[in-house]
Amino acid sequence: MLVVAGTAAAKNRLPFVGPAIAHPSVAPDFTLRDQNGRAVRLGAQRGKVVLLTFLYTHCPEACPLTATHIEDALGRLGARGKDVVALAVSVDPKGDTPEAVHTFVRSHRLGARFRYLTGPRSALARIWRLYGVTPVTKGGPDPDHTLYILLLDRTGTTRVLFDSLAKPAAMAHDIRLLLG
Repeated sequence: MLVVAGTAAAKNRLPFVGPAIAHPSVAPDFTLRDQNGRAVRLGAQRGKVVLLTFLYTHCPEACPLTATHIEDALGRLGARGKDVVALAVSVDPKGDTPEAVHTFVRSHRLGARFRYLTGPRSALARIWRLYGVTPVTKGGPDPDHTLYILLLDRTGTTRVLFDSLAKPAAMAHDIRLLLG
């Protein structure tokens, strides 16, 4: 489980807008396939700042809003954004078919730095456990899942945990701090 620091930041901490992780640690590694069928390994992203989130393509409101806010934050970085990648891990392996993922990426105008990751339920379930994520649950009128945006620094260390309503300006600010 991720622990977030309170409002009183330690003297050596960066002045993040988002809630800083109280005890930063290297994020657990995993490998999944993106919307183009390419393998993406989290550990291979070292040297880049990573935005990690958990979405599903048929989500009516929160997931599209989160995705577009992430894309907006990436756009605010200008040339510095070349060292940033957004990884969205599926929480609905049944519904996040290749066609659904392509449609989601296209309809929300997500750029090349936004990688929508899918895989077999067994691989995804391991990742959900590691990151404290509850996948989409069926049976109620409103499917629900854990939705947050985790910022990792260039070493793969967890630094900031935004909620699903994070604003692009706040994310871009904190990404710039991590870029140095």
